[in-house]
Amino acid sequence: MRVGVHTSIAGAVTNAVDRARKLGCDTFQIFSANPRGWRTMDPLPDDCERFREARTRYGLAPVAVHDNYLINLASGDAVLREKSIAAFRRELERAMALGADYLIAHPGSAKGSARAQAMATLVESLRQAAKGVRLNGLTVLIENTAGQGAALGRSFEEVAEIVSKAGRDLPMGACIDTAHCFQAGYAIHTPAGFKAALEELDFTIGIEKVRVIHANDSKTAFGSHCDRHQHIGKGYIGADAFRRIALHPKLRSIPFICETPIDRPGDDKRNLRMMRRLASSQSSVISSHQRTRKLGGGWEVRGDG
Repeated sequence: MRVGVHTSIAGAVTNAVDRARKLGCDTFQIFSANPRGWRTMDPLPDDCERFREARTRYGLAPVAVHDNYLINLASGDAVLREKSIAAFRRELERAMALGADYLIAHPGSAKGSARAQAMATLVESLRQAAKGVRLNGLTVLIENTAGQGAALGRSFEEVAEIVSKAGRDLPMGACIDTAHCFQAGYAIHTPAGFKAALEELDFTIGIEKVRVIHANDSKTAFGSHCDRHQHIGKGYIGADAFRRIALHPKLRSIPFICETPIDRPGDDKRNLRMMRRLASSQSSVISSHQRTRKLGGGWEVRGDG
């Protein structure tokens, strides 16, 4: 299993690669420019080349770029939509220049429009943004959301619809965020809820289309629709749930990238270490309904029945 974190491009985009290596990442994610402003600066060609060379030298893969938070390709406002299309096109161009594997995008908001219309607008906006652009192996990933307000992508079904329809014109896949699943009402914190969520994910999107998992615990309660991330194992989802997720055979080949908070120095490394520890736990964990008794040098495991 490949595990990483979101790293900063502060100082120069190439610094993100060095930070990922020093943290011990196998994979990593970045913003390619200021994620909260419309005026962005593209990295210089020489910096892009150094970025590509460094990630190859360190064996960091895949590399994901997350798009600007202001972009709303589903907007019913013509001015905002045009600004979003132009900004997303620049995201595509920067991601390609950096040799990224994935560009991760939030689906946007249906505020002011019916959800069906907003979904159609989003798909058409993706097509327009990518028109005439040779993506050269770059895949766009739609991320599921916590479902706050009019946000699209709160269900796997909505993400699947976007991926399917936009996928007729450009390479598409999905990024699944664990905190967003939980906040949107998928009970991944329980064994039965996780099983049901995984079955729905496979039926709608298809697990083979999930290219990245954002591993984040939740600061807010189940079904809150409020997107706030917490350190792995310290939120409402909990360590046991992340152990089940990390050990599931259908998910182990998907890279896990943490977007957890940095409340004090070293938090990113601690979350990375926690994910690795959970992923290396024994898969034959004894369930809570079983009891054990020691026999000689070994253990006997028996069900309560």
